[in-house]
Amino acid sequence: MDLAPLTGEPLALDLVNTRPATGDLLATPDDLRAWLGLQADRLPEARELAAELTAADLAAVHAVREHTAQAVEHVRRGAPPSATALESLNQAQRAAPAINELAWNGTSITAVRRRAGGGGARLAAWLAEAAAELLADPAVSKIRQCEADDCVMLFLPAHPRRRWCSAARCGNRVRVARHYQRHRPA
Repeated sequence: MDLAPLTGEPLALDLVNTRPATGDLLATPDDLRAWLGLQADRLPEARELAAELTAADLAAVHAVREHTAQAVEHVRRGAPPSATALESLNQAQRAAPAINELAWNGTSITAVRRRAGGGGARLAAWLAEAAAELLADPAVSKIRQCEADDCVMLFLPAHPRRRWCSAARCGNRVRVARHYQRHRPA
């Protein structure tokens, strides 16, 4: 199975999907830096945060990922998430409060959303905020798990007939296996 991170789902699902059926795509701070590079266009301060990551920061991201995965699993099945998961995501957001930082660009005032605190706390807060947005969205109940036998990836289908996390990855494997079953020698 291809272990390159999938991207393109809501940020919180992309984070949860860094835990495939085998291995961990965020096993080291370098893995986290690489993943942040893939998410840089939608994760504020990603490049700045990547430069200063430590093992403790990775642990904070892992905690957000685990609590997000647990909450998503419950909510998508219509069950209430644990109070612990929700409180942990709230604490991660509180650890690095967000502000709209005002600046003068020479002609007008600009506002850029920033978080206070250390790099790991800021990263965990951004990811916890993405989890909060996903969990509060009514679409969370539409999240599906990939139908490929050996895949645990989650996705939010844009089309109701979507069955796989990636048509190129799992969809191809399933179609090739079906073809082989139909055409194998007797």
